[in-house]
Formats: sequence, structure tokens, C-alpha cells
Amino acid sequence: MDSGVLIESFAEFASSKNIDRPTMISVLEEVFRTMIRKKYGTDDNFDVIINPESGDLEMWRTREIVDDNSEDIWDYNKIPLAEARKIQNDFEVGEEVAEEVKLVEFGRRLVQTARQTLIQKIKDMEKEIMYEKYKDQVGEMISGEVYQTLRHEVIIMDSEGNELSLPRTEQISKDRFRKGESVKAVIHKVDMNNGSPKITLSRTSPVFLERLFEVEIPEIYDGIISVRRVVREPGERAKVAVESYDDRIDPVGACVGMKGSRIHSIVRELGNENIDVINYTENLELLISRALSPAKVSSMQIDRDSKRVSVFLKPDQVSLAIGKGGQNIKLAGKLVGMEIDVFRDIEEHNDEDVDLSEFSDEIEDWMIAELHKIGLDTAKSVLALNKEELVRRTDLEEEAVEEILDILRKEFE
Repeated sequence: MDSGVLIESFAEFASSKNIDRPTMISVLEEVFRTMIRKKYGTDDNFDVIINPESGDLEMWRTREIVDDNSEDIWDYNKIPLAEARKIQNDFEVGEEVAEEVKLVEFGRRLVQTARQTLIQKIKDMEKEIMYEKYKDQVGEMISGEVYQTLRHEVIIMDSEGNELSLPRTEQISKDRFRKGESVKAVIHKVDMNNGSPKITLSRTSPVFLERLFEVEIPEIYDGIISVRRVVREPGERAKVAVESYDDRIDPVGACVGMKGSRIHSIVRELGNENIDVINYTENLELLISRALSPAKVSSMQIDRDSKRVSVFLKPDQVSLAIGKGGQNIKLAGKLVGMEIDVFRDIEEHNDEDVDLSEFSDEIEDWMIAELHKIGLDTAKSVLALNKEELVRRTDLEEEAVEEILDILRKEFE
């Protein structure tokens, strides 16, 4: 093997990966010193000189000259006088001889081993460089190209040809990718498994939505508006609380844009995810009211110790507060960091109606609590819904729902 070709190929790789010159030379020198140790048992009396720019390699062996009859002539670090004078005829005992060792002298087997060692070191360095590069970028957005679609993940190729993983669990339900397609995602986590870096991407993380806002909304990128909190049901619904540091700028209006022009590209990127943008406030009561939008809250009772809040709404606002499949109330709770219980405004109760708490001797408390969660706190409010709707919106079994409905119907017979 030509040492120049080997060194040049490594130098090109090192340059493309921004490996500094001292590190590059150190790796090359270690590879050749390993080869020397395998042949001579030691590399103490060897000098390895590498010029990565020209591809030149020089290995010099220095030995002390001893008398031809000396017992030390078998020492690797010694050279008999007669052999030394073949190099230069005026050498004397006690002097040192430096002679160049050519790569060909190591034999094909050792050179091949050196080549394999260098290839492995290059691969190890590439893995280490990739790990170091991405571990400091967790939470940052990246664009890549779909390289391969597998059952449980999609392999994304970055601009440097590194393979990144987008697991099925981190994909939005509506995501469908084709090879060669450009994909945006956030760097979710970086692990080192058996010496190989594993870069996991995510499109379901709230951080991904936050990064999209930074890209699409100039005021957020410039620091005039801040994204305070983000909660999501990926691909379905999200709530984003924003705050403006400039009283002249409406943060919600700036994020949404004229007729939704600014937020439209974000919604499209997320598979038409419904995004509610909310004006953040330190006033917890006001924040809860805004979080339950589009529903209008009549009143509320906050228990900060248990982190629960009872919200009272007019009957026509209850379904708005709960949302499809309970999404709105679930996300509102996550946004404000509290458990939200929805109740119909007591002023709207019909005199002939009966509060569910009156049935506690016939209906278990946890079942009544389940009904309270979806805004049902009177007998007639429960009877207004059919069995299928109650099963779908609560965690109650079909038999339990039938039993509850029978008990409540008897009350009005």
C-alpha cells in the first residue's frame, strides 16, 4: 500500500469533519506506531514523521552501535558495528545510527492491519463527532431528507449524510413520508448505544411546535414575543401561551397574522392541527378562562393546594369547554398545570332537576365524579345524553352507564 494514498484519504476525511490538524496527526502516528510495535516489539527508538498535506510518511529507527562480539547485538535498540558501517563506513562503537524504515519492510499483512486500524479509527472518530455535534443540539429543529421508511421508524439523512431516526411514536398520526421528501423535526434525544450514536427526532414534541413558531413569527425570533407554554395533542389540537414584551404589540394577533396568514403554514406542517394561541398572564384565574377558550366561563373556584379548579359555565358553553373527545379541557388543564372540573352554572338549574350528589346512596362516588368531569352535575343533564355518548365521553363501562340511566329515569317517573 502507498502510504501517501492512505494519509491523503484520512486527511480529506479529517478536513470534511473539521478535525483539527494536531488530532489528525496524532491518530495517524498512533496507527503507524502500533504497526512498529507489532514488528519490533517496541517503538521507543522510532520517530514517525507525517506530512498530511503532501502525504509523505517517514519512519526513522535510531540504534546504538555496539562491538560485533558484544552480547547486546540481539537487542532491538543496538546495531553491530559491521552492520552500521554498511550504512556509513566511518561509524564507531558508541555512536547512534538513524536509518529510515520503509513501509514495504513491514510486509503486506502488517500494512493491511494498519489500514484496517485506520479505517476503524476513522469510523470511531466519525461516531464521536456525530454524537458531540448532536448532543448539544437537543431541542433544535432540523431539516433532512427521507432515506428509508421502515415499519417502526423513518430514517432521515442530514446534510452531512448522517442517519437520524424518526420513530413511529414521534410521528404525527397523519404523517406519510416518501423517499427523497424533505422533513422537519426537532432533535428529541441523543444516546450512545454500543459505541454508536442514536439520534432520535420528534414531530410530536411541544418543542417542535415552539420551534416552528420561532421560524414563522419574526417577533418571536427577534425576542419581542416569548412562547411561555406549549401543550399538544399531536395532529389534533394544541394550545400556545405567548407574551409580548412590547405593550404596543398584540402577541396573539402577531402570531396568528392577518386572516391566519402567519399560523397557516404551521398548521399545514402539523397535518392541520388546530392551534389556539392564548395571551399569557400571571393571573391564574384569567389564564384558566383564556385556556378554556372558546368557552366563556361564568365563575370558578381554585384550590391551589390540590391543584384543582372547579369551573362553572352556562349549559351551552359546557360542550365547548370540554371539546371533542375532551381535548379542550385536557389541554387547558396541562397549560395551567391544574385539574379542571367543569360544572353547569347552578343558576341555570331547573327547579325540577336533581343534583347528582343526591344519588350517592345508589351511584358510586367515582361514577358521579366521572360525570362531573364532562360537565354533568344534575340528573336531567345526564338523561339529555344517550348511552353511546356517555360511554364515549367518560371512562364508564356500558353496563355502568345503563345502570345509572335506569336509576335517574326512575326519579322522574
